[in-house]
Amino acid sequence: MSGGEARDAKKLVRSPSGLRMVPEHRSARSPFGLDEPPWVPDKECPRCMQCDTKFDFITRKHHCRRCGKCFCDKCCSKKVPLPRMCFVDPVRQCAECALISQKETEFYDKQLKVLMNGKVMIHFFPGATFFVTLGTSDKSELMVCRLSNNQRYLVLDGDSHYEIEIIQISTVQILTEGFTPGGGNSRAIGMVLHYRVPGSQELTQMKFTAGEDFSCNKKLSAAWLAAMHKVS
Repeated sequence: MSGGEARDAKKLVRSPSGLRMVPEHRSARSPFGLDEPPWVPDKECPRCMQCDTKFDFITRKHHCRRCGKCFCDKCCSKKVPLPRMCFVDPVRQCAECALISQKETEFYDKQLKVLMNGKVMIHFFPGATFFVTLGTSDKSELMVCRLSNNQRYLVLDGDSHYEIEIIQISTVQILTEGFTPGGGNSRAIGMVLHYRVPGSQELTQMKFTAGEDFSCNKKLSAAWLAAMHKVS
């Protein structure tokens, strides 16, 4: 097993909330991950925290796996995937948390997969291709961009190689064209991001521009930029 594979290795653990597939090393944890919340102690929760129904032998209490609050079965009946906590199976959540988790599942099922392994129709590509300009330089370099397998780094490969830690990215601006004051469709043609290099407090700028000469990559580039916008 290579060093990278070892760092990305995962293990199956059991918690009071269910089975979770988590990274063996905390340093490999996804920046999109969430810790399991502490549960509100049973003795502090005599009534449902949503509808105020009193708990008794018939009306049992349930804890939402996302917020840790205490609810009756009616207010906490949904079982929804919760990938941000690495649960293997859908878990019980209150109505409010279930709605949030359902929206996030779309991000994990669609946008995140595009960032890690680009897909156009039925074809997969190891990332999206852009002309990348660093700082105030007037020179750009053709690079393939993708998210690392552990979702922690934005990886750029060309003649040069960059790995930008996602948590160090402070701003993401999507560049568009085609918009008119009277309305009309616009399309993403690039992005500008600012990030901090470890050990420095100053922000570094990087500009990504989709190449017009790569018609087969236009859809992927646009999808990749849209997904990156969701991340920000």
